[in-house]
Amino acid sequence: MRVVATGAAATLAGTAAVAVGAAPAAAADQPDAAFLAPYYSELDLTGDRQVTTADLEVLADALGTGTRSKGWHEVAVADTDGDGEITVADLADLSQRMVYDDGPFDLVEASVVDMQAAMNAGVTTSVEITQDYLDRIDAYDRTLVDPAEDGRPLASIISTSDLALDRAAEADAERAATGMTSMLLGVPVAVKDNYNTVDMPTTAGCGCWDDNLTTDDATMVAGLRDAGAVVMAKASLDEFAYGFSSQFTSYQAAGETTYVASPYDTSRTAGGSSGGTGAAIAANLAGIGFGTDTGGSIRVPSSYNQLVGVRPTVGLASRDGIVPLALSQDTGGPMTRSVTDAAVALDAVVGVDENDPVTARQEGLVPESYTAYLDADALDGARIGYVPSMLGSNATTTRLWAEAVETFESLGAEVVEIEAPEAFATVLAEGSGSTPEFRHDLAEYVEAYLAPEVEARTLPEIVDTGRFVTSRQRTYERRAAVTEEEYEAWAGPDGSHTQLLAMGKELVTGMLDEAELDALVYPSGNPYRTQGRNLRLSPNTGMPSVTVPMGQAIPADGTIDGAGVNLEFLGRDFDEGSLLGLTYSFEQATGARTAPALYGEIAP
Repeated sequence: MRVVATGAAATLAGTAAVAVGAAPAAAADQPDAAFLAPYYSELDLTGDRQVTTADLEVLADALGTGTRSKGWHEVAVADTDGDGEITVADLADLSQRMVYDDGPFDLVEASVVDMQAAMNAGVTTSVEITQDYLDRIDAYDRTLVDPAEDGRPLASIISTSDLALDRAAEADAERAATGMTSMLLGVPVAVKDNYNTVDMPTTAGCGCWDDNLTTDDATMVAGLRDAGAVVMAKASLDEFAYGFSSQFTSYQAAGETTYVASPYDTSRTAGGSSGGTGAAIAANLAGIGFGTDTGGSIRVPSSYNQLVGVRPTVGLASRDGIVPLALSQDTGGPMTRSVTDAAVALDAVVGVDENDPVTARQEGLVPESYTAYLDADALDGARIGYVPSMLGSNATTTRLWAEAVETFESLGAEVVEIEAPEAFATVLAEGSGSTPEFRHDLAEYVEAYLAPEVEARTLPEIVDTGRFVTSRQRTYERRAAVTEEEYEAWAGPDGSHTQLLAMGKELVTGMLDEAELDALVYPSGNPYRTQGRNLRLSPNTGMPSVTVPMGQAIPADGTIDGAGVNLEFLGRDFDEGSLLGLTYSFEQATGARTAPALYGEIAP
């Protein structure tokens, strides 16, 4: 996809007035545009922090202006070739900084920037994009596409919104009236079905909660809507986010269970617990996605499905209105096909929320926009640390790790082997709070949000319905039996888990500081498997991590041909921006993501 102003470039030799379809409005009518990566904002001449036709007109009027000319300082930033004169070449370069593309638009693998460029040019609309995604869901999600004997449908979507097209039409009207007010304006989004949404039930993957239509959106969903996104679908998940296999019972008869499939190999799981989000975004059934992560539930399906996944610092994004698993470690975050999309998505969901007091920690620590960190040279001069014991011995993973090290070094990064303190193993060994915390935290959600029509309001009542993953009955019963005293001993102010998390944060931050590291890096997993206890590092410290595709298995590895493996970058609290910059640099150098061949364009 060309993100260029082709209509503008065609007029360079003639008039400065450019016909740009639904291009952004003039600067005087524009709100602040703190949502564009530097490439799309650094040459702004009109003060609205984006390049629009108004900027092209200013520069066209300045053609021939030189360093000694009056007004040079007003246009000097656009002298991109540095020859001391504004020329047609500079005007052409400026035109390429517009989020505008009047060429053909291809939905498959389209980025947020691609969508905005096409909508700004009038090539497509949010209504058309949303309808196309709904058509793809209808054609692909519950249809057996894989001809293999053990192939399965994706089953990645639980429900879609009857209001999606109306919301898309509203976004189109906003664009027509005021221009591109957000990089998410009109972009269709799928959220894991444990996020409250007023227009779709929130089942948490359980048939026992099919009627849970809440009266409020989750705070993160509200942020997406405020940014103009079209919350189009609810993605399937491992029931109540219990595990990594992504089996759910929503809208099924008692005793029936469905597994989410990976679009790369439908005989295998999409991972979990955010497996539906992983499969849907990988198969291009929505523009961007959101999952939740307690012990790996964003990063496992991101690795299995070759996506970028962000597990934010606990306290960056509010958990209010999300069905909890263990609030000591729960957090929501984006799952996308690119780092740019992840940065744009994260911008919409951060903020202090009085309904989730832990978010008060972020005060003064959140940048204006995470897109400002997207620099292809971010790895130049960076110090990247790794702990050898976290690499494992899988043939695919170790080969891809060696290639990643070569990439780091070729980009100017220093790769540093770290000798982990003895307590590091203790941090990795700490278990999830999903058993000792679930009953307590779920009860708080039930009291605050569960629709009155839902009769199954406790774990024993859920079991009594028979409409749950029945193979997990003992898990439900064990979690129901946890007493308040056991909960406090684990997650209370002086609880063992609370103390371990604090120790883990201090220890790993110290490791980063002592070695002057920008990030600690390790494989998120192996082909369709996890790697040791690597996934525990981020939740057991509360520190942020970003996982990004590293490559795929090849026949010579002797593992699972074509299976994806991700590389995870962990950093200091609230340093998501730096992590996104480093992963963007790695992504731009490697281009490791591949699209699933089974889910291309819909056949006419």
